[in-house]
Amino acid sequence: MIALGSDHGGYALKQEVMKHLTERGIEYKDYGCYSEASCDYPEYGKAVAEAVASKECELGILICGTGIGISIAANKVKGVRAALCSDCFSAQATREHNDANILAMGARVVGPGLALKIVDTFLDTPFSNDERHIRRISMIE
Repeated sequence: MIALGSDHGGYALKQEVMKHLTERGIEYKDYGCYSEASCDYPEYGKAVAEAVASKECELGILICGTGIGISIAANKVKGVRAALCSDCFSAQATREHNDANILAMGARVVGPGLALKIVDTFLDTPFSNDERHIRRISMIE
């Protein structure tokens, strides 16, 4: 199960992501927001991060205007490794090397076409399980 969250700036792109996940047959839970009315991104970043940290959801996807604020908010939750990605290479590398468990994107930075490719790359790339990456993640924790 994928945890999804956005603020008002990421709401429209989150709708595209939800449609894409449905088409791929991937289950998700939407933690808000639920409209384009102005709201506060830390609330939704924290909700998704807590769902991932508690293992209620396997991975998360967060979207705000830039992706920066919502990723900072998510990374305050112990056990979360939220990575802001604007390209497929970063999405692949953060899964392989950092075992990132939340993808953050900026709706004002990436368009829907690229965003969906980033989502696919993030979801389809496994952690490498290389000893050096495990060691580095342990150092972060």
